[in-house]
Amino acid sequence: MADYDTNNVFAKILRGEIPSHKVYEDDSVIAFMDVMPQGPGHTLVVPKAPSRNLLDADPAVLAQLLPVAQKIAHAVKSAFSADGVSLFQYNEPAGGQSVFHLHVHVVPRFEGVALKPHSGKMEDGAVLAAHAEKVRQALAG
Repeated sequence: MADYDTNNVFAKILRGEIPSHKVYEDDSVIAFMDVMPQGPGHTLVVPKAPSRNLLDADPAVLAQLLPVAQKIAHAVKSAFSADGVSLFQYNEPAGGQSVFHLHVHVVPRFEGVALKPHSGKMEDGAVLAAHAEKVRQALAG
């Protein structure tokens, strides 16, 4: 397995070098809107510890990550009145990983509505800001 790259996009977000639409943060984990969402409310849950992926993560990091993913799943389901929620987690290029910092995708799902492809086309910042606010309100409520 390759070494952790401290210049990956999520490491830069964690250092404040790249802006994000943050919805949650504690000492160990941050959650923010995916800039290329597969559906409204698509949120990423990211540990602050430098873990390349699930395969090299310290079990203590995983123990901090999953409860936050659950909290975010409840919030996005509520915020977007979704019928369900999908969590995705990819490891290594063959497994679909494209950003090499451990993260969980939390995507609200709706009956009969397919996910958009993770195409490389960035969502409008105003849309992401509005979605982030909905998630923050659901977390506060």
